[in-house]
Amino acid sequence: MTHMIPYGTRVWLADNIALLSFFTLTGVLNERFIAGMEWDEVLVARLIGAPLMILTARPYGIWRDWVLLKSNALQSGRAKLFFFDTLALFSFQVPIYAMIIWLGGAAGATLVSGIIGAAIIMLICGRPYGLWLDTVRIWMGVSTVE
Repeated sequence: MTHMIPYGTRVWLADNIALLSFFTLTGVLNERFIAGMEWDEVLVARLIGAPLMILTARPYGIWRDWVLLKSNALQSGRAKLFFFDTLALFSFQVPIYAMIIWLGGAAGATLVSGIIGAAIIMLICGRPYGLWLDTVRIWMGVSTVE
């Protein structure tokens, strides 16, 4: 199948569409209902988060691909893939998320709760997000590991 959009652009788009769609929803849920941020703070955090997600979506995709490749997780069964997909997401996204909600106005216990909530979300969402990313990449005609 030929594509009118170059491969590099398609993989960038896939990684961004996946990250923006998945983590805008989970971010709002965490910030409002776990961290207890006010709706105006959630809005600020999401407005800060969207450009940061655009800046980090492809680097995360590269990081995840590298982790899965180096761990041989793609050829090693579901348990290993689950573990390394989760590890990749947790190690990359939690520090970025902490900065986002701090810039959004979270401080003290709210900041700590938000970070803990994000850490739990990343542990829960590691593999589901990996599956979503793979699905979006398939739709865009790009591979998981280059």
